[in-house]
Amino acid sequence: MNVTLEKKEDGTGIITVNIEEKDYAATVTSKLKEIGRTHTIPGFRKGHVSIDQLRRRFGRDVKSDVINHEVINAALDYIKENKINCLGEILPVEVKEINLNDADYTFQYEIGIAPNVDVVLDKNITVPFYNIDVTEEMIKQQDSDMLERFGTQAKAEVATEKALIKGIISRLNAEGAVVEGEEAIVNENGVILLSHFADKDQAALFVGAKPGDKVVFNPMKAAGNNVHEVAGMLGIAADKAEGLHDNFEFEVKEIIEVVPATHNEDYYKSVFNRNFESEEEYYAELKKFIEAQLAPNSQILFDREAEKVLVEKYGNVQLPANFLKKWLVSREEELTAENIDEQFAHMEPAIKWQIIRDTIAMNNQLAPTKEDVEAFAAMAARRQLAQYGMVDADDDMVNSFAKRMLEDERMGRQLVEQVADRKLFICIRENVNVEEKTVSLDEFKKIAQGEEL
Repeated sequence: MNVTLEKKEDGTGIITVNIEEKDYAATVTSKLKEIGRTHTIPGFRKGHVSIDQLRRRFGRDVKSDVINHEVINAALDYIKENKINCLGEILPVEVKEINLNDADYTFQYEIGIAPNVDVVLDKNITVPFYNIDVTEEMIKQQDSDMLERFGTQAKAEVATEKALIKGIISRLNAEGAVVEGEEAIVNENGVILLSHFADKDQAALFVGAKPGDKVVFNPMKAAGNNVHEVAGMLGIAADKAEGLHDNFEFEVKEIIEVVPATHNEDYYKSVFNRNFESEEEYYAELKKFIEAQLAPNSQILFDREAEKVLVEKYGNVQLPANFLKKWLVSREEELTAENIDEQFAHMEPAIKWQIIRDTIAMNNQLAPTKEDVEAFAAMAARRQLAQYGMVDADDDMVNSFAKRMLEDERMGRQLVEQVADRKLFICIRENVNVEEKTVSLDEFKKIAQGEEL
């Protein structure tokens, strides 16, 4: 088999594969014999069909499949062995039915070749890094949230906006009377948490209620038109909740309020697994905690800013646009010859960024290793377990959780991609000029949304 590449000036190339009978004949015979061993063919005992019979019955299909497989693999192997950085996938130059009576064939495939980009990461490139200022107000709010999170539940006589209320929920008719008979909907064990209501006006209807009171409200409004939440609230199937906009009566039976924790040794150990000599020391630790929670937002914005800066600097390259448009139309149903020009204009910066990031990764040998991915998975597992309240999960639990994450095909692939991203942007941050700025949370939000300060 002979494979050659002819490069074109427009950034494309033509791979030509010449295949002769000796390249595929043995494989065709092997496949035919396998069919004879494994298939039941009318008029013959399994495993006792002659090769001539098999060739007459299945030869054309098997030959076509084998040639197609061999030729495509030869083209892909050529690309890999010659380290050709392709954009998209190979496309047949001409799709036609081959004459299976022939012995030798020639196939051609078009490829898009990524342009060479000489990316240099140095201090002449400036990328802003925005740190979020942690204010006293933010610390106090976090403290309040923590105290509630680690608080205890107790019965209350009057409902506040944070109450959990238990009672009987009954459907009302247009006149405001409880519906009876087949149209009735009654949940004897109704439970609502006012802070989870999407519609705060609906939550306000319950504020001040006492056990024994009856409150008229609209579950669909309260749930923000979330059918599944309505179904759960009323104890009915989701299809029955669909389109259910009636008012309901809630007869209050019990009110549960969270009694916030207080600053003491038990609380400090629950939150940070340590004691503090003073409240000032606790608040300083709380500030660090908030900064750690906000840090990923700063990193995400830095990544986005770095991408924008590098595409502006190195993105002035010529892409094989016609090839890429043809390839995209062939694989995406929503793309057509009529809309591809407009859609490609939106895709072009992302394609250029992919070329730039691939160049940086190759030049700096940033491919994720097995150890990199395992360490990152352990970190992600520990973070997720902490969200479940298991702040002090031991190494065995963390490693077991991380292993399950890696064994999941989709999750494992995402972790590898995240490690690759992390290594890429660490490399960028270490080599370019990082201009650090401290901004308020509101200012940060405006920057992230692309607004001018």
